[in-house]
Amino acid sequence: MKLATTYLGLKLRTPLVPSASPLSEKLDNIKHMEDAGASAVVFHSLFEEQLRPGNYRMRRGSGNGGEFSSDALEDYSEEPDFKVDPEAYVEHIAKAKKAVRIPIIGSLNGSTFGGWQRYARLIEQAGADALELNIYNVPTDPERTADDIETEYLTIVTSIKGLLKIPVAVKLSPYFTNLSRFAQRLDAQGANALVLFNRFYQPDIELETLEVSPNLLLSTPMAMRLPMRWIALLYGRIGANLAASSGIHHGVDALKMIMAGADVTMLCSVLLSHGIDHIRILEREMLEWLEEHEYESVEQIKGIVSQKNCPDPTAFERAQYTRALANYPRSPSSTAAS
Repeated sequence: MKLATTYLGLKLRTPLVPSASPLSEKLDNIKHMEDAGASAVVFHSLFEEQLRPGNYRMRRGSGNGGEFSSDALEDYSEEPDFKVDPEAYVEHIAKAKKAVRIPIIGSLNGSTFGGWQRYARLIEQAGADALELNIYNVPTDPERTADDIETEYLTIVTSIKGLLKIPVAVKLSPYFTNLSRFAQRLDAQGANALVLFNRFYQPDIELETLEVSPNLLLSTPMAMRLPMRWIALLYGRIGANLAASSGIHHGVDALKMIMAGADVTMLCSVLLSHGIDHIRILEREMLEWLEEHEYESVEQIKGIVSQKNCPDPTAFERAQYTRALANYPRSPSSTAAS
C-alpha cells in the first residue's frame, strides 16, 4: 500500500502533515513528528504584530489554530519588553532543517504589506521548503467591499510570489461571496496550494464578570464537513494543490478528504488531544482500509467522490439541503404531531 503524495512540489511519504500549532515551537517535538510518521511539518505562525515594538501583547487561546491572533490584542503596559524576535523564528527553522529530513513549511501572518514581504524573505532564507500564508482577516469595516478584500489577498500573494523561489500556499477562511471564483483567481496569481480552512475561534461572554473572553475549543470530526465539501467542489477546477484542514481525527477522515480531492490532510487538534504518536495510528488506519478495499495507493482514490467524478454532483450543492432534511429520522412523537 502506497500513501505517497505530492504537495507544493514536494514528494511526501504520506498525506499526514502536522499543521501550524504550538507543537512546532520545540525542536524535540519536530523530531518526534518525523519519527511518528509526519511527512512534513507546518511551523507555528510568525505574526507580524508580535514583531513590532508597541503597546500591544498577543494572547494565547484566541485566533487561528490555537496560536497567537491579531484579533487578541491587549494593552501590556506592565510588560513593555514583550516582543518576538524574527531572528529567533528563522533560526528555529534553520535548526529544524538540520535536525530532520522531512520538509519544513514556514507560516506567516502579516498585517502590513511590507511586513509580508520582509518576513517571507527571511523565512525562505532560513531554509524553509515552502511558505504558508496564513491570512487571518475578519473584515468588520462596513465600507470595505468584497472586491477590496479579495484584491488585498491577491496583492499579497502576487508580491510574495514575485519575491520567493519556494512554493507558496494560502490558508483561507470559507467566508467569501464566491469562494470558487476567488480560488480560481488565487490559482491564476500563482498560489501553489490552497489550505481549507482557517478555523476562527469565537469569543465567549463571561456572565459574572461581563467580560469577553477567548474560548479555545479543539475541533471535532464534524468540522471536516466544510473543507471536505469545498475541496470536492474545487477539485479539477484549479491547478493548485488542495490541503484539508479541520476535523481530521481518524484515518478514515483523511481518506475521505483525499477522496474529495485533497493532496494532504493537516493535523492539529488530534495531536494536541492525543499526542504526536497518534500520527502512527492514523497511518495504520489508512493502510488497513486501503488493503481491505483492495486499493494499492491513495492516488487511486484521489478525487473519486469529488463533484467532478460524483454520480450526483448536486450532492455537494444546495439541492442536498432539502434532501437531508427530508431524510432526517423523525421521532414517534413528532410523526404523530404532524
